[in-house]
Amino acid sequence: MSRPTRNPVSDLRGVARLAVEATVGVAGIVEEMQGPTLGIAGLVHRGIRGTARAVGAGVDALLAPLAPLLGEARTHPGMEAALSTLNGVVGDHLADTGNPLAIPMRLRRDGVPLDLRSQDLSAAIPGATGKILVLVHGSCMNDLLWRRNGHDHGEALARDTGCTAVYLHYDSGRHVSTNGRELAALLEQLVAAWPVRVRELSLLAHSMGGLLVRSACHQAGQEGLRWPRHLRRIAFLGTPHHGAPAERVGNWVNRALAAAPFARPLARLGRIRSAGVTDLRHGSLLDEDWEGKDRFGRGPDRRKPVPLPLGVKCLAVAASASKGPVARPRGDGLVPVESALGRHRDPAMTLALPRAGRVVVHGAGHLDLLDNPEVYAHLREWMGSGRRRPAAGSEEPP
Repeated sequence: MSRPTRNPVSDLRGVARLAVEATVGVAGIVEEMQGPTLGIAGLVHRGIRGTARAVGAGVDALLAPLAPLLGEARTHPGMEAALSTLNGVVGDHLADTGNPLAIPMRLRRDGVPLDLRSQDLSAAIPGATGKILVLVHGSCMNDLLWRRNGHDHGEALARDTGCTAVYLHYDSGRHVSTNGRELAALLEQLVAAWPVRVRELSLLAHSMGGLLVRSACHQAGQEGLRWPRHLRRIAFLGTPHHGAPAERVGNWVNRALAAAPFARPLARLGRIRSAGVTDLRHGSLLDEDWEGKDRFGRGPDRRKPVPLPLGVKCLAVAASASKGPVARPRGDGLVPVESALGRHRDPAMTLALPRAGRVVVHGAGHLDLLDNPEVYAHLREWMGSGRRRPAAGSEEPP
């Protein structure tokens, strides 16, 4: 089996750039907390910033010629996980500054990127079928993390339903709408280059990945792309359709720091949060949800409603820490049940999911959705024909 590769010299250049930016940023915060700095103090702060930039430029110039000479080297799951977390937190900054640590959006299998040309896909996936399943991971994660405790939903569904699974790998720190637009274009390429006739396309998404999928479907419709004609199914596992409390708490803390004169410089640390993270506050899907607005500012939920695509069999699975059915089940530690099921007090924002398409799995956390047997049983039925009666206690409360 092939393993993913990266250029270690390029990664080292990326780390060096981040170190310089962090040093300059911290020096600025310290200077701001001390108030106006003149004379020797001001000279020291300017010297720290200037020295850091000069050293960084020297290291980058030294390493740049070595990158093409050393080429790619095999990476490992720990490195992939660390890069995914970094991209989730500051991925928009990495992408905007051209940092080599930024993750480009690709479709992969076993961590190896797929070349979206028919002959290359045919060679990379010799047993490709006409049923494509694309899996989309969540924030701070990557495609390799679909495998948990020896189980991979994509691999199991391929075995049990005859589909062919491919996995999206992307920078989760960028805006959902930006990633959604790129995903829509990537799916257009995939369907056009698929080595056999495409009979159906299904999308399986975890957490933030579900927001990307909804954004991609909406933007593909606006652009008149062809792949939605093949789309038959979408499954959402723990997707924060209407936001996640953790980001709202982070936003509140950031505003509180900014309101206190002595702590105001520390509020700059809160503004490091990536565009992808702040999109999770309400579940923003479109450019107009954030363009021209301060994404760190205070304000109500003013998202434009985005319905589910018509004629597509949709499934929303919520995890609940509650051990059994209760009137108001707890969320999974990150996403509330109501948000994961697409329900909202404003009827215009509520997703039109049939009762059979809304499932609550009890006694489970957010990551448990990746390997929970009950979740897989629902996914197996979602991909297959006919309908399975939900297991006792797994249906959503009325």
